[in-house]
Amino acid sequence: MSMAEDFKAFAFKGNVVDLAVGVIIGGAFGKIVSSFVDNIIMPVVSLAMPEGSWKESGFYLAKVYLKDGVTIDDKLSKKLAYGAFLGNVLDFVILAFILFLIVTKLISAFKKTEAAAEPSAQEKLLAEIRDLLKKAEFTGTSDIC
Repeated sequence: MSMAEDFKAFAFKGNVVDLAVGVIIGGAFGKIVSSFVDNIIMPVVSLAMPEGSWKESGFYLAKVYLKDGVTIDDKLSKKLAYGAFLGNVLDFVILAFILFLIVTKLISAFKKTEAAAEPSAQEKLLAEIRDLLKKAEFTGTSDIC
């Protein structure tokens, strides 16, 4: 096989395509959660923050002031922006919780299908009786045991 054929066989396997679709959907879902956090949750949280705007919330580690509260340059000022960090942490927690719910539901669904695939004790016994009856008919004997 040529390298192009090998790549085509690899790229169009079901697992690779499924993974690509999952990554694309996951990225889009991440944007939705980020928008939810940025536009709905954090404005409510910002009411409790001292600066009002959650993206601007933070405190300066070192800020050089001149007369009348004017700063020299933002390059000299070092701000610890805890508001943006809090938004990102909340974004992560929501995504992780939703993924946790999805994964646990998938695992429980797989366990249910595996349990349904295994025959019960009664079904096993009936299958043994059926097999013995077939064997008795084939051999022509009436004595099953």
